[in-house]
Amino acid sequence: MDAPPHWLTPEQQAAWDSFIRMQEKLIGRLSRQVQTDSRMSPADYIVLAKLTEAGGRIRFMDLTKLVEWEKSRMSHQVGRMAKRGLVTKEDCPDDGRGAFVVATPAGRKAIEDAAPLHVEHVRRLFIDALTQEELDSLSRIANRVLSHMEKQPD
Repeated sequence: MDAPPHWLTPEQQAAWDSFIRMQEKLIGRLSRQVQTDSRMSPADYIVLAKLTEAGGRIRFMDLTKLVEWEKSRMSHQVGRMAKRGLVTKEDCPDDGRGAFVVATPAGRKAIEDAAPLHVEHVRRLFIDALTQEELDSLSRIANRVLSHMEKQPD
């Protein structure tokens, strides 16, 4: 006989619902702002931001894992960005099957132009709503959940 579901308490459900609603609204608003401000898709922004954080060059599979995407999604995204001149793919000399994704000068300029406005929106919508103590608590909570997730199966 199957055990009954272990439902969330009303307090747990309220916390979960608030978190999901905040996350969806925040990502939705920031995504629309990136598109309006830079004419880049949110996916373009994420890829270019992660590339520049990694020095402008990163292995394809490492980038895929870093942004938690499926390989096929990353492949299509990189292909679209390459057609627009934002990134290139280079073969990996150590691994014949591997490849690097590299930000082009146009890709670097695009993220350099978009990032200041994006940070303004992050500050206005998120950072400015919280005290430093709340930000510290949120950071601790997020890191605890991330650490816990690493120990759990998918």
